Amino acid sequence: MVAAEFVVVANRLPVDRVVTADGEEIWRTSPGGLVAALEPMMHSVDGAWVGWAGMPDLELAPFTADGIRLLPVPLSASEIQLYYEGFSNDTIWPLYHDVIAPPQFHREWWDAYVTVNLRFAEAAAAAVAKGGTVWVHDYQLQLVPEMVRNLRPDVTIGYFHHIPFPAHSLYAQLPWRDHVLRGLLGADVIGFQRAQDSANFIAAVKRRLGYETKAALVAIPGGRHVHVKAFPISIDTTPYRELARRPDIRARAAEIRAGLGNPKHILLGVDRLDYTKGIRHRIKAYGELLDQGRISVEDATFIQVASPSRERVDAYVHLRDEVELAIGRINGDHDTLGHTAIRYLHQGFPREEMVAMYLAADVMLVTALRDGMNLVAKEYVATRADNRGVLVLSEFTGASDELKQVVRVNPHDIEGMKDAIVAALEMPREEQARRMRSLRKRVLEHDVDAWSRSFLKALEHAAAHRQHPHEQEQA
Repeated sequence: MVAAEFVVVANRLPVDRVVTADGEEIWRTSPGGLVAALEPMMHSVDGAWVGWAGMPDLELAPFTADGIRLLPVPLSASEIQLYYEGFSNDTIWPLYHDVIAPPQFHREWWDAYVTVNLRFAEAAAAAVAKGGTVWVHDYQLQLVPEMVRNLRPDVTIGYFHHIPFPAHSLYAQLPWRDHVLRGLLGADVIGFQRAQDSANFIAAVKRRLGYETKAALVAIPGGRHVHVKAFPISIDTTPYRELARRPDIRARAAEIRAGLGNPKHILLGVDRLDYTKGIRHRIKAYGELLDQGRISVEDATFIQVASPSRERVDAYVHLRDEVELAIGRINGDHDTLGHTAIRYLHQGFPREEMVAMYLAADVMLVTALRDGMNLVAKEYVATRADNRGVLVLSEFTGASDELKQVVRVNPHDIEGMKDAIVAALEMPREEQARRMRSLRKRVLEHDVDAWSRSFLKALEHAAAHRQHPHEQEQA
């Protein structure tokens, strides 16, 4: 295998294996924010992507799909249960999302996490060219930067954290807290979604490890420095803008409205079915508005898309039951033969259908309790070339740092959320246009290309100063 100058390391490969109706096996680009963010960049560099193929006990040779070299890392069924469903999604995920659900701490989960992280690190170390660059992504692989550094001290290492990083008072609960910090500090550049996440990480490093910090630099014993900074991620706006202009997509948006009985207003929520997304709070607020007569089922319909997520984790099973029970009660109380209060869709949709929904929606509800960024908010804005529509956005999302002309909400404040929904429904078109123009300017200028360029520039700066640490310290 020819070594690559640039290696991305992520939990999943950017493709899914699909068996067609005639039994042919093909690889199709995966949905999801990380793939959408990195795919354009991977086509422009001499790169390779290290990741799991998404199925247990599958041994695959390296292959190329959609022009990207892919290096599969095998995981056993037991490792998926312990490393992925266990430590990654039942320990780190709830802990890093403000303990909205209680994290579980199990030593066998941690042991599997270490084992799998080492396998990813070894694959990356074997794939990268001498003096090349490795870019590690997200909370499933927090130990990989240090492991790669131990294996390949000649390479430049970046790490980007896509979810929040918690305050030290929460982070300190993690039994392996120092191990994780040292794992991350193996990188030359560590990126977070928000400045607060960077500050939380630096505070944890100072409290736990006692390392010196100066502004955005962490001094590692031995003379190395790690650059820690916020790099807010974004989307590739081009496909969303192009789809929004297509006559068939616009016709589909009109068809969606007609299928709902042509209500005066359509509200839309698009989330993975996850307890961090605030879906229960949103449904509660909407149900109370109907109960109080502040909105009517004839005038407003709420579409909630909740794509399946981690269906083998108990917390997600319970969440689905709670959400569907609440929606059933609201619809039972308020539906008529011609109108539905909440149209609930527990499934994923292709991008074309999502853009049609964005165009059909008068109000977009993004009310996460905690979210690293939330790219759905930016997708909605990117499609609205008509400068119509209102974005109701939780202040606890990374997107709220950038998107100022939204209707901001605290999703824990049900009364405040109800008022925000009504304000969005009643907002004059002139004000909608003023806000949306500002939002679109921000999203279109700060797209995924700008995000990746800024991170790669930081990596280039780190590489240039690897042999001159005194210059980096003064930078």
